[in-house]
Amino acid sequence: MRHRLALPIGLAALAVMSIPATAAPFDEGMWTFDNPPLERLKQDHGFSAPQEWFDRLRLSSVRFNDGGSGSFVSPEGLVLTNHHVGLSSIQKLSSEENDYVKNGFLAAARDAELACPDLELNVLRSIEDVTARVAGAVKEGATPKEANDQRKAEIARIEKEESEKTGLRCNVVTLYQGGEYALYRFKKFTDVRLVFAPEQEIAFFGGDPDNFNYPRFDLDMALFRVYEDGRPAATSHFLRWSDAGARAGDLVFVSGHPGSTNRLQTMAQLEYSRDESYPTRLRSFGRRHAVLTRYASAGPEPARRAKRDIFGIENSLKALGGELKGLEDGRLMARKAAAEKELRDFVAKDRRLGAEAGRAWDEIAAATERLKALGKRSSFSRFRGARLFSIAGQIVQLTAEVEKPNGERLEEYTDAKLDSLRFSLFSKAPVYADLEETTLADALAEAGDELGASDAFVTAALGGKTPAALAKEVVSGTKLSDPEFRKALVDGGRKAVETSDDPMIRLALRVDPIVREVRKTVEDEVESVLTQAGDRIAKARFAAYGRTMYPDATFTLRLAYGTVKGYEIGGYAIPPHTTFYGLYDRAASFGWRTPFEVPKLWIERQKDIGLETPFNFVCTADIIGGNSGSPVVNRQGELVGLIFDGNIQSLVSRFVYDDDAARSVSVHSAGMLEALRGIYRADELVREIAGGLDPR
Repeated sequence: MRHRLALPIGLAALAVMSIPATAAPFDEGMWTFDNPPLERLKQDHGFSAPQEWFDRLRLSSVRFNDGGSGSFVSPEGLVLTNHHVGLSSIQKLSSEENDYVKNGFLAAARDAELACPDLELNVLRSIEDVTARVAGAVKEGATPKEANDQRKAEIARIEKEESEKTGLRCNVVTLYQGGEYALYRFKKFTDVRLVFAPEQEIAFFGGDPDNFNYPRFDLDMALFRVYEDGRPAATSHFLRWSDAGARAGDLVFVSGHPGSTNRLQTMAQLEYSRDESYPTRLRSFGRRHAVLTRYASAGPEPARRAKRDIFGIENSLKALGGELKGLEDGRLMARKAAAEKELRDFVAKDRRLGAEAGRAWDEIAAATERLKALGKRSSFSRFRGARLFSIAGQIVQLTAEVEKPNGERLEEYTDAKLDSLRFSLFSKAPVYADLEETTLADALAEAGDELGASDAFVTAALGGKTPAALAKEVVSGTKLSDPEFRKALVDGGRKAVETSDDPMIRLALRVDPIVREVRKTVEDEVESVLTQAGDRIAKARFAAYGRTMYPDATFTLRLAYGTVKGYEIGGYAIPPHTTFYGLYDRAASFGWRTPFEVPKLWIERQKDIGLETPFNFVCTADIIGGNSGSPVVNRQGELVGLIFDGNIQSLVSRFVYDDDAARSVSVHSAGMLEALRGIYRADELVREIAGGLDPR
């Protein structure tokens, strides 16, 4: 196969302006639902569909607000996502006596479904362009800092007005590096209950060695249900389940919430990530992994408590490592540099564009240089390391911020965001003091190691004590593990917080001025410049392409598409599908030992499933982290798969799209049904899902 590494935003179109950007022959793009690539789909795949097709897919798609995607798969509020997307909730519902992560869970009846303590799901109801209003709020001649403040104030006004008017969750989303602003209105669900989760052994079969690899054999699925007024929500938009599933060569679509990409960033920003940001983050994750691994080695219960965090860190280490390799790849960076030069040359040839955007790249480079001096302080002068420390910081800042006018607050404390914040803040999820003490002590020690013992944040936090001694003192003395205590503090307002003798609150109060000062410096001297210069570059791109391009990912709903097909690595052919045969063969080949063992139930009921049934598959759809749990649908809009991973070759997707060997990895719809029927004998669930099967 000829290697095709796409230039960002179809930059090849700049080289030959007579070739439309939509003519790209590959399945690139994370498209907003108000701008799907209709011409490309028709030209490249012979696909066209009425607006209703896109609307139904949008309204069937779900965002897990703690990170991830999902979809409605029945008219009674049943939501399909990944086990690893639901892992945080499954862990919070577990205990030493009932470890649902290890042993799995299946509700015997509706009244046995388990209420998640702090899970919020969002469904995108509508999108409205508010660029003119946000941009119009910036006064002529404003400095970058003034412009940033004016934009944020206007965004807060829009969000508050729309939330009060509609009763929906309303967020203004920045697109194209500030070239556009869109108002996204979400219906919010907070009564969410666990229905089914398989054992983690099979949901994450192969463990870290197989993570970001393929072939795979994972039942990485979970089912939740949303409730309204104490009853299962009536969901008129849901995805019909395809029993046959995806076949080789099929065109498929992915509707999900990719977290973030950096395809529009300048070379200066990419080089900063390569040389500064990624090494620091990898070092920090590696340190935390070592701390948690030591903690988990103390026994079965510490291992259970730390399992979800260790899983997340191992996933991040592998993903970040792969992304850094991409940034260190001279060929990739050369392509990015060539693409940037082409756009800058295009701008330079146009007098108006040159006057508006010509200096933007140099301004971003200067701001990035400033970030080098601030990056570590920004990374480590935070309420980080332990859940209770984060909660304390939120309470301290929340009670202070709500006394300010809405448009002058830190953006996470504006009126439109308060309901979701309080819902999370007052969660009844369990808190483990020994784990809190361990992770807080290390976070404070890490801040000292990275920033120096004389740094303002470090000295304010420690007050002359060692990190271990301080962590022990504040964790043992705090009452913040009680959600009622948190609520009383918030209800009491700033005065109650400032006069509190709770040691964790006192710690947060000591460091809050430094946290704010560092953040303000970054926002005023870096973020404001990046936003203003990025907006000018975006306008130059629009001048070249119009909207025949897609914005970087923003953890909002996007449409991707691709073809189900395998690939080659070193002359070795990788098939598009795996089967249950392959699962048992791989387990046996490794002697049924961790992480290649399968649950006992899968041994006992092996004879009850069709081993030739497709299990996992790959396609060329353009995805990134946050797409986990996204539904995969066919031309008819039927659910044929469930995204759960990308292969190792796909990790460069943060910066460029590559359809040579990069693939997204999904659980096959037939495989999920086969497991529910034959292994778990979840007859009621199968009937509910099968009720949505297309009778044709």
